[in-house]
Amino acid sequence: MSSSSAPVSDGSPTAAQRSSVRLARGVTATWYYTILALLIFELGIVLTTTLAVWASVERPPAASVAVTVGGLLWVGSTVALMVDYRHRTDAAPLVRWRRQLLPLLITLAYAITAGTVSGMWIVGALPLLQSLMLLNWQSGVRLRVMIAATVVLIGLAVIDIRTAPADTSTSFGPLVSFSVILPAMTVTSLWWWDVLVRLDRARASESRLAATQERLRVATDVHDLQGHHLQVIALQLELAERLMTKDPDAALEQLRAARGSVAEAQQGTRDLAMRFRSAPLSDEIANAVDLLRAAGTSAEASLDAGADHAPASVLGPVIRETTTNVLRHGGGKWARLSLTRSGQWWRYEIVNDASADRAPAKDGSGLEGVARRAAEAGGAVELRRGKQEFAVVVTVPNTVSAQVEGTR
Repeated sequence: MSSSSAPVSDGSPTAAQRSSVRLARGVTATWYYTILALLIFELGIVLTTTLAVWASVERPPAASVAVTVGGLLWVGSTVALMVDYRHRTDAAPLVRWRRQLLPLLITLAYAITAGTVSGMWIVGALPLLQSLMLLNWQSGVRLRVMIAATVVLIGLAVIDIRTAPADTSTSFGPLVSFSVILPAMTVTSLWWWDVLVRLDRARASESRLAATQERLRVATDVHDLQGHHLQVIALQLELAERLMTKDPDAALEQLRAARGSVAEAQQGTRDLAMRFRSAPLSDEIANAVDLLRAAGTSAEASLDAGADHAPASVLGPVIRETTTNVLRHGGGKWARLSLTRSGQWWRYEIVNDASADRAPAKDGSGLEGVARRAAEAGGAVELRRGKQEFAVVVTVPNTVSAQVEGTR
């Protein structure tokens, strides 16, 4: 997943969001690096084992073929164990038999076959020990298992070196070296992955905590605003009720004042809502990208440096509506968002892959709302439908009239 986002703002919220996105992508990339490194190392061991068997004049060529094919199957079985390890939890059992039984049986079969065909103890023990390393051990227990496995492999290597034919000594050295190093390399790689997972979980917890604090702040502001106005209205109505029989004119004046207080409360509520809805457009774009990626869509964004100065009251709802449209009607593979400035106009564009099994929406209410918002701001909407992609282009003037701003 790649991103071509340009720096859009120096504000701390935007920088924090972009850092969060980069961290999430980095965690995923680290997982692929981890699994790829282990697989390359395992394939190297299979290759050196094949060369060691091939170098032995006492064993037929079919033995090398059997070791190679079985080794590839074993490497494939470790992929299943690694994928299962990625989604593990601390409360999960050591072995999930329904998902891990087949890979473990493949490992056992290869260990017996390779050990018997090659006549080397280390070749038979290594696949079993490596698969054990990939199970859901506790942190301290995993380290002890790794040390024990390394000691066992060193002991078996000493036995094999003493009993190995002279014609296999050249190819046997790399095999022993790779085999002894593999458990430590596996545990170190998984430990580094666990550290990044904890870091990612801490990042997610921090984001949830920030969202909770923001909700509490909004709730406090709403409580203070409405509480004040409702208290004033209650006093005005109570006073009007008392004056109704004694001084009807004064009572009517209090009713008018109560109605004015209601209007003030309504305006205050609208102002409060606008304050929280008018987020910087760079944040709106970042949130849209996060939402698309969370749904499995490869999303990227490109913004001008002054994107936060674009009319947020118009383009903010447009960004949210078009993102929802991509999630509902898009193909779900990729999407590109951009916000650029050309002279006195801002141009927002979102392009996504067209869904092959979904017909275009017949109601079009979402895009009609986008077109209405753009028209009210003096802008326009362009729709481009192709066989493989669908694009929505919204252009609005740089300065939106006060009347339009006040209606949001």
